[in-house]
Amino acid sequence: MSGPCRLLVPLVVALLVPAGLRGPGSLCGAFYLPGLAPVTFCQPHAETQEGKEPGGSGTAGCKSQIELFVNRLDSVESVLPYEYDAFDFCQDATEKRPSENLGQVLFGERIASSPYKFIFNKEEKCKAVCVKSYDPTKAEDKNKLDFLKKGMQLNYQHHWIVDNMPVTWCYDVEDGQKFCNPGFPIGCFVALDGRPKDACIINSEFNKKNTFYLFNHVDITITYHSGKDENWPGARLVTARLEPKSYKHTDINKLTCEETPMEIPAETTSKLDLIYSYSVKFEENNNIKWASRWDYILESMPHTNIQWFSIMNSLVIVLFLSGMVAMILLRTLHKDIARYNQIDSSEDAQEEFGWKLVHGDVFRPPRKGMLLSVFLGQGTQIFIMTFITLFLACLGFLSPANRGALMTCAVVLWVLLGTPAGYVSARMYKTFRGEKWKTNVLLTALLCPGIVFADFFIMNLILWVKGSSAAIPFGTLVAILAMWFGISVPLTFVGAYFGFKEKPIEHPVRTNQIPRQIPEQSFFTKPLPGIIMGGILPFGCIFIQLFFILNSIWSHQMYYMFGFLFLVFIILLITCSEATVLLCYFHLCAEDYHWWWRSFLTSSFTAVYLFIYAVHYFCSKLQITGTASTILYFGYTMIMVLIFFLFTGTIGFFACFWFVSKIYSVVKVD
Repeated sequence: MSGPCRLLVPLVVALLVPAGLRGPGSLCGAFYLPGLAPVTFCQPHAETQEGKEPGGSGTAGCKSQIELFVNRLDSVESVLPYEYDAFDFCQDATEKRPSENLGQVLFGERIASSPYKFIFNKEEKCKAVCVKSYDPTKAEDKNKLDFLKKGMQLNYQHHWIVDNMPVTWCYDVEDGQKFCNPGFPIGCFVALDGRPKDACIINSEFNKKNTFYLFNHVDITITYHSGKDENWPGARLVTARLEPKSYKHTDINKLTCEETPMEIPAETTSKLDLIYSYSVKFEENNNIKWASRWDYILESMPHTNIQWFSIMNSLVIVLFLSGMVAMILLRTLHKDIARYNQIDSSEDAQEEFGWKLVHGDVFRPPRKGMLLSVFLGQGTQIFIMTFITLFLACLGFLSPANRGALMTCAVVLWVLLGTPAGYVSARMYKTFRGEKWKTNVLLTALLCPGIVFADFFIMNLILWVKGSSAAIPFGTLVAILAMWFGISVPLTFVGAYFGFKEKPIEHPVRTNQIPRQIPEQSFFTKPLPGIIMGGILPFGCIFIQLFFILNSIWSHQMYYMFGFLFLVFIILLITCSEATVLLCYFHLCAEDYHWWWRSFLTSSFTAVYLFIYAVHYFCSKLQITGTASTILYFGYTMIMVLIFFLFTGTIGFFACFWFVSKIYSVVKVD
C-alpha cells in the first residue's frame, strides 16, 4: 500500500460528490474498503496467469466466469417483496447463496445464484436458459401462473447483480435525460380498458387488451475497463446494463429472438410453455474507472440540485433562529441579568419580574420524572448511534455498494450503546429525586426497545403469513433477542450503576418548599400552542431530505447522498436546540416554570409532523394497494416516528437544560 487512501477517497468522491465537481486526478494512492475490492477478469486461456495490479506490487489471479446473482423482487404497488424462486423463474441447479449480513436479512434481501452464467468477453446470441411449462388444469401449475400474472399486474421488479453491481435498465425520460433503474419489470399488463402499465409503453406491439406480456428475454451489455500493459492483462467490470424483451419462442432448440411478443391471456385455458433466453455482449471502455463505476446509476437520479435547495432552505431557518437566540442572549438576557444583579435593597427586590421571579421553582422535579428520564436515556442512545452511523456513511464505509452495512452498523451500535442510555437515565432520575432505581433501570432497558420489537414482530407475522421474503427467519429473531438481552440490557445496567453512584446534578439555585402559583397565561404561552409551534421549524429543515429517504424505503430508489444527510442532521440538532431555548425563554418570562416536559415535547413534536408527512406521502406519492401493505407501511412508519420522537426530544431537553442552568447561574439570588 502506498498510502491510507488509495481507494477510500476516490470511492467516497465517486459516491458522494457529483461528477461535475470532481477533479480529474487521483487524490492519493490506497487501501480497499472491506467487501469492495475489485475483481479482475480475463479470457479463459489466461485464467491461470497472474497479473500485477496497477499501481501495486502484489499479484492477483483473474477469473473468466462471470456469475449473475438475483435478489428479491419488489414493487412500488406492494410493500411485500418476494424471493426470486417464488415466481417460478429459471433456477440454478447448484443454488448457492452468498453470506448475508444482519442488515440484509432485516431489509429482506435474499440474494441467490442464477442460471445466467457468462464467460468474460464471450458473446452469446439468443441463448436458451430453461423452459417452464404450465397446465391450467393442474392446481399447482395454475397457482404458479396466477402468481406470475399477479406479479406483472403489480409491476414487480427483478434486481440482478453482477460483480457486486446492480444490472440496470436504462431508458430515456423527459427532457432528453436517461434514467438508469437498478431493476426491471417481470412483464406488463394491458387492462380491459386498453390502458397499459408503464412497462408496456416500451413496445407498441403490447396492445392486446386483457393480456399479459412476459419479459422472458434480456439483452445484457457488460462494459469493462481493461489493463493498459502486459503486466496487468485482466479487466474490471464497470457497467452492466440490460434491455428486457418479450419473445414468443416456439422451439427451445431453434431460438432467433425475432418472434412476436410472449402473450399470456388473462384467462389461460390451454397448456403454456414459457421459454427464457438471453443475449450478452461485452464492450471495452477505458474512460470509466472502477472506483466511479456507480456514477452512471447515481447521476441519473436528478437529486443534487434539489438537495442543495434543501440545504439552503434549512440554513435560512437556522440563521433566522440563531439571530433570534443571539438577540435574546446578547441583548435582552444580558440586560435582564445586569438589571437583576444591580438589585441590593429589599425595596428594589419587589420590582423583580419575568424569569427571575420563578428561580425558586424552576428546578422543581417534574411530574412523571421516571418516564422522562427513561426517554432521555433512550434518546441519548439513539443520538449517538445516528451520529456515528452517518459519520461512517460519509466516509463511504456504508455506501450502496456495501449492501446491508448501514442497517448492520446501526443495530450493532444501538446494542453496544446501552451503557450511555443507562447512565443518562439513572443520573437524570437521581436528579429528579427518584428512588425507584430498579424500576428505572428495567424501563430504560425494556420499554422503548420492547415497543419497537413488539411492532416489528407483528409486522413480521404479517410477512410470514403472506410468504414474503422480507419476513425475518426465526433464527434471526432469536439472535436479535440474544443481542438485546445478552448485550444491551447488561450494558444498560452497567451504565445505570455508574449513573446512580454519581451525585445528582447540582442546580445553581435552591428550590422553594411551596410551589409558586403560575399566573394566567396568554394563548401563545400555554403548553399546547407552544409545543405545536416548536416542531414546525425543525421539520421545515428536514422535510425535503425526508422525501428522498421515504423514496429509498418505499419506492426502492437508491439513497447515497450521506454527505447532505449528515449536514441536515447537524442543522436539525441546531434547529431543535434553538427553537426549544427560544420558547423556553418566553415561557419563563411569562412566569411558567414547568419547562422539563415542555422542552422535551417542543422539539419531539417534530415527530408528529413527520407522521403527518408520511400519511401525505402514502396518499399522494405511493400506489400501494392491499390491506396488508397498508398495515405494514404504517407499522414501520410508527417505529420510525417513535425513534425520531425520542431523538429530537432529547436534543431539545438538554439544550434547554443547559440554557436554564446557565442563565440562573449568573444572577444574584437572595
